Amino acid sequence: MNKYTPADKKTMYFIGVTTKKSSIMKVFPRWMDYFGIDAQIKGIDFIPHDEAEKYREAVSFIKHDPLSLGALVTTHKIDCYRACRDLFEGSGEYAQLLGEASSISKRGTELWAHAKDPITSGLALEAFMPNGYWTNTDANMLLLGAGGSSLALTLYLVNKAKHSDDVPKKIVVTNRSEGRLKEMQHIHSMLKLPFTIEYHHCPTPSDNDVLVNSLPEGSLVINATGLGKDGPGSPVTDAAIFPKNGYAWEFNYRGELVFMDQARAQQKARNLTIEDGWVYFIHGWTRVIAEVFHIDIPTEGPEFDTISQIAKETR
Repeated sequence: MNKYTPADKKTMYFIGVTTKKSSIMKVFPRWMDYFGIDAQIKGIDFIPHDEAEKYREAVSFIKHDPLSLGALVTTHKIDCYRACRDLFEGSGEYAQLLGEASSISKRGTELWAHAKDPITSGLALEAFMPNGYWTNTDANMLLLGAGGSSLALTLYLVNKAKHSDDVPKKIVVTNRSEGRLKEMQHIHSMLKLPFTIEYHHCPTPSDNDVLVNSLPEGSLVINATGLGKDGPGSPVTDAAIFPKNGYAWEFNYRGELVFMDQARAQQKARNLTIEDGWVYFIHGWTRVIAEVFHIDIPTEGPEFDTISQIAKETR
């Protein structure tokens, strides 16, 4: 087991896989200077789907250490929440619905879990997709991967549809294992979905190719698998043909990013718009930092632009 050292100043943790490689290690100190907060960030690395006791040890430490204020969780969001559910005095609505925690914070003596992806994934999506795009097209959204981020994005769209028709008419989801697909389908069954959704068990990249190749013109293809960062490779092969006039979104912003390379190889011929996970990274971190330090951070406008520029200068 790890030996955690009590924090000597306000500390936020990053629970991930290869945290030292993340840009946040350079961005966080500069953001803290901007916000006027004397705080530090520390990484805690686990292998994907690690032992429950390891998650419990880390969360228990944060819970009981006075200057350890909270954490952002990637990769382990579902496993961590499942292992530590009883350690949280409170859980946000999305954390309960999704069964995951991307944000751990304190409210007085209480430890709280929140799932921020249904907010942050939506903010990132709206940053590059044209306003009104889905209203005026029959393009599909293809989610490669049925993990927490994919599910969160569908929840964002469910909520958006309550006040706008600018959502896809059809979403297709694939995953290598059937378990995550069934979990997603179970949660969707409890909701009134404003779009048609298909779930496909695709054990191999070639299986995903078939679905990519059958997409209507203008469709959005998303790599939500973690492949290219948390694991090698891509969810598709080089034989995949991206939709003409379509969009390719890589949820990651660092790593080999093979999926992005494959999209770029077809960018000119297929007239693709390609987006990486950088804006998602900005929104993901600022929403959790706002929760951990109890400060107001805007999601758009001049101050958000300043925050984004500070981050960009470290990239």
